[in-house]
Amino acid sequence: MLMLLQIDWAQWLEMEMLAPLLRAALLLILGVPAAFLLGRLADRTCRRRLSAQSTMIVRKIVFYGTMTIILITIVYELGFNLTALLGAAGIAGLAIGFASQTSISNIISGLFLIGEKPFTVGDVVKVGDTTGTVLSIDLLSVKLRTFDNQFVRIPNQILMQTQLTNMTRFPIRRLDVPVSVAYKEDIEKVREVLSQVARENAHVLDEPEPMILMTNFGESGIEFLFAVWFARPDLLQVRRTLLPTLKRRLDEEGIEIPFPHRTLYSGAATQPLPIQIISDPPSAPSPDAPPPEPA
Repeated sequence: MLMLLQIDWAQWLEMEMLAPLLRAALLLILGVPAAFLLGRLADRTCRRRLSAQSTMIVRKIVFYGTMTIILITIVYELGFNLTALLGAAGIAGLAIGFASQTSISNIISGLFLIGEKPFTVGDVVKVGDTTGTVLSIDLLSVKLRTFDNQFVRIPNQILMQTQLTNMTRFPIRRLDVPVSVAYKEDIEKVREVLSQVARENAHVLDEPEPMILMTNFGESGIEFLFAVWFARPDLLQVRRTLLPTLKRRLDEEGIEIPFPHRTLYSGAATQPLPIQIISDPPSAPSPDAPPPEPA
């Protein structure tokens, strides 16, 4: 009887030790898929009402918040002292904070970017020499995909300290095309040809109307600025159709696009460089030839 009681007591202690482990494992197995599911549910709910950037932030808050609650519950089930753990985590957080000042600066810059909203997910931005589409805006960095399908990660601190150009912020854009014609051409005819090219292009907007300005007397010709407005999604179509059509129309109208010219002078502004034509020099005598006879 005593032996039976000892065996039952040992089994009971074993069950008491295994029960928290089983509950913690069950929470982990069920909690992680639940966190992903809640994140996707938040994404679908907010996508209809919020922007892509705000939807991404809400999804991450829901996911990481759920995971934090699950981890705290697992630690409590395993019997750890949460007060001691929080104190140790606070001390470790201070040490990590002093050691990772750059990361903290990126986090603060990320919060400013999220609040200021100079760009959103899906915008095309230019940072330095890098141009690409914004994939995500995180607390530490911004991820871009360039037009040649490369992945670029830019720290938030650099974005706050560097000039940034949002190329898709406004619904319409302007394309500036410099045009140079020979000095002999009629200026009004050139203006009329440029206006016809703009009117005949289906992607060029009538309002604001195209701008044709004579900008400079260049070294080789008269320089014009040909500026047309178009809807933001039509950038590639405008570049693909406008420039070839402009070249073809100038050729059809006989308007010369000049090559660079250079004029050389010897010194005085009105005196051209003198050119003298001389005959071929006499051939040198052969070393084996006899010397000429004296006169």
